[in-house]
Amino acid sequence: MASSSPMLEFRTPGFNPYAVKYSPYYDSRIAVASAANYGIVGNGRLFCLGLGPQGIFVEKTFDTNDAQYDLAWSEINENQLLVACGDGSVKLYDVGVASEFPVMNFHEHKREAFSVAWSPVTKDTFASSSWDGTVKIWSPARKDSLKTLPVGNCAYSTSYCPSNPQLISCVSTDSHLRIFDLRTPISASYHLAVKIPVHHLPRGAPPPPPPRPMAPPAPIPPATPTTPAEVLTHDWNKYREPVIATGGVDRAIRTFDIRSPAAGPLSVLLGHQYAVRRLAWSPHAADILVSASYDMTVRLWTDGSTMAPEGMGGEPVKAGVQLGVMNRHTEFATGVDWCLFGVGGWVATVGWDERLLCWDANMMLQGR
Repeated sequence: MASSSPMLEFRTPGFNPYAVKYSPYYDSRIAVASAANYGIVGNGRLFCLGLGPQGIFVEKTFDTNDAQYDLAWSEINENQLLVACGDGSVKLYDVGVASEFPVMNFHEHKREAFSVAWSPVTKDTFASSSWDGTVKIWSPARKDSLKTLPVGNCAYSTSYCPSNPQLISCVSTDSHLRIFDLRTPISASYHLAVKIPVHHLPRGAPPPPPPRPMAPPAPIPPATPTTPAEVLTHDWNKYREPVIATGGVDRAIRTFDIRSPAAGPLSVLLGHQYAVRRLAWSPHAADILVSASYDMTVRLWTDGSTMAPEGMGGEPVKAGVQLGVMNRHTEFATGVDWCLFGVGGWVATVGWDERLLCWDANMMLQGR
């Protein structure tokens, strides 16, 4: 099923987007982090955009000397947002000031800063992850980091638990999902509370089920769930605190209950032809998520949790159901985000085709 819903488009000529985020304050503001030359070499540009009756327009742009890989809106100032850069820095920009320079520059990472997330609960800290194998916790009022959490290998994505500010997660090249609990003693584990091998199957468990009929008709190579592969993205469920979804190089999306790390995935969602680059749970429904992939598609899913009572790993692995495909991008789809406002279906996606697309996913949701 291809998307036929209304769609707004904005082009980023000369820059390939890596991430997109709706403002948590306004449904009419959106931002895109991008890089020249696909992020291989060259500068980056942050687009702060408005959505009006005439479409999408530029409010302000901020250029950086290196690629931009991720962004996060401030939770304490409606005009400020963070950008994670290829030189290892995290920069804080303010749309409301005349200067084109950052109001703060946080630079401790030794390699590319690849992910940034603002705490949605206490709102007074943010986290960044890097190819240098660390996650760092920062205060927007201090130049130096508050805490460094060692991962040991390239940390692609970091996030805060949406209901507990002491829980911080990350996924990495070693095929693990890590949960850090800042309430625990630092000790030798540096607050590491849970470490889940994403591609491990519990002993005696059957392999994940095949895709449901709504998956695309093109043949999909058989999954190898026990072969470790890089995990590129993850997100916390907004309604079921212990549940996290992961996606990565092996094309599969898996959901886990962090209370039962040895139990294996709760559900497996198969359908993408290439690596899953970004995913996001819906802020409007507990079972809905959207994913963007190097196969140039954006796919809408239900994880199957509403189909039967959910346990803590004692039940068979559920097969997620693909609800629809948006296939308008003509290059790698690299970013996706949900609008917090309105009727609950607007999604923004970006890709290396130098395009931002805003579209209504409700057409796909109506048939579930």
